Amino acid sequence: MPSTVTARLRHEAAPAKGSRFIATVAPVSTEEAARTLLAEIRTEMPGAGHHCWAWRMAVPAIDRAGDDGEPSGSAGRPILAQLVGRELVDTAVIVSRFWGGTKLGVGGLVRAYGGAAGEALDQASIARWTKMTSVVIVHQHGDTDAVTRCIATHGGLDTDVTYAAMVTRTVTVSADDVDALVRDLADRTAGRVVVDPADGDESLRLD
Repeated sequence: MPSTVTARLRHEAAPAKGSRFIATVAPVSTEEAARTLLAEIRTEMPGAGHHCWAWRMAVPAIDRAGDDGEPSGSAGRPILAQLVGRELVDTAVIVSRFWGGTKLGVGGLVRAYGGAAGEALDQASIARWTKMTSVVIVHQHGDTDAVTRCIATHGGLDTDVTYAAMVTRTVTVSADDVDALVRDLADRTAGRVVVDPADGDESLRLD
């Protein structure tokens, strides 16, 4: 079952022949967010010679890594391997290197970058990743309180509510909980509620 980190964290590994390796781990749900994070790290640590990175997204499925000037495959790939090995998605890891004056060789770089990433991930807060879906709920005004309580019970979140002759609300909820939500809504409103998919819309949420 895939998981994701829940908060940003920074960890500095033990120096390798004088070079410092500082890993930043953060939750991200899109490549745009990951690239924004990378730009922020570059600004925060301008003295680092390399900002090597890897990230994985769940929807759409993306595995990507970059060496930022280090020998090909010596930095981004070992960072990515730490994410893959832990089955982490919607997570980015950026390892910034401050040059220590001594070359490490490809093998040394693989160990240093992969090790810094792994140590940081070992300290990260991790939660199970859950697929979310959106549904449209249409109900009478008199059922508003019952429907609101039901949505909260199943961990749902209103993303849009329209009040007219009927109340129409778009709700994001775990895909695993949709059937239970529909049954509970029917019970609490004596079958008066209508629930439909929200045009196949999907989003993500932590369990």
